[in-house]
Amino acid sequence: MSARDVLLDVQELRKVYRTPGVLGKGTEFVAVHGASFTVNRGETFGLIGESGSGKTTVGRMLLRLLEPTSGYIEFDGHEVLRLARPQLRALRRRMQIVFQDSGSAFNPRLSVGEQVAYPMRKFGLHPKNEIKPRVIELLEQVGLSADQAQRYPHEFSGGQRQRLGIARALAAQPDFVVLDEPTSALDVSVQRQILDLLRDLQAERGLTVVLISHNLAVIQHMCSRAAVMHHGAIVEAGPVDELFGAPRSEITRQLLDAVLEPVAVTEVLS
Repeated sequence: MSARDVLLDVQELRKVYRTPGVLGKGTEFVAVHGASFTVNRGETFGLIGESGSGKTTVGRMLLRLLEPTSGYIEFDGHEVLRLARPQLRALRRRMQIVFQDSGSAFNPRLSVGEQVAYPMRKFGLHPKNEIKPRVIELLEQVGLSADQAQRYPHEFSGGQRQRLGIARALAAQPDFVVLDEPTSALDVSVQRQILDLLRDLQAERGLTVVLISHNLAVIQHMCSRAAVMHHGAIVEAGPVDELFGAPRSEITRQLLDAVLEPVAVTEVLS
């Protein structure tokens, strides 16, 4: 794999939270330390770990929604941590995120159509008269209907809100998307629908994806490579088949042992 095939290069990423003390000596909590990995163009790369392992913190630092304490992030030749705010805003069009609960990321007082349209207006992606048809096209792409554009976030189910979150992320026409536990709050049948949708959209648009999940079946279904996180550190990384078939770290073995019956994801999510 040549350097040109690497879209995202992350080296020694670190996040420390500091709490000031009464007498000036505070405490530190290291949420992420020494995280390093690369993601190739068009790939879905997984970040696996239990709750509190640091995987969501890493995902948000990639887009500088959280500022890293130290480290290096390069996206398509741009040193992300060196970019001034105007440059970062321009790059944000190409780097989007879908949150675990997309419903909480929507403004309850605006229609979903207005909110899906917002990235198009913000980045000047379409003439004004083309925005409404593009919103409808996106909604239909994610399995919703044109008439739902006028509705408000509270009128949608959890699975529908995740579809809306995906539509809004895609409205910016990104190259790269972070998916933060996109199916964790959904029942199994809806999970499968959302995952199939994401795979179809990725193939159609050539997206590069970082998928954050504690669900090994989801990672197996979606990812070619993955990294396992524990207490803020990457303990193991590599092709998913190798990680699950011959794990090298005790943490990965424990995650696999926690799955009651090792079955294929097509059975788990059917």
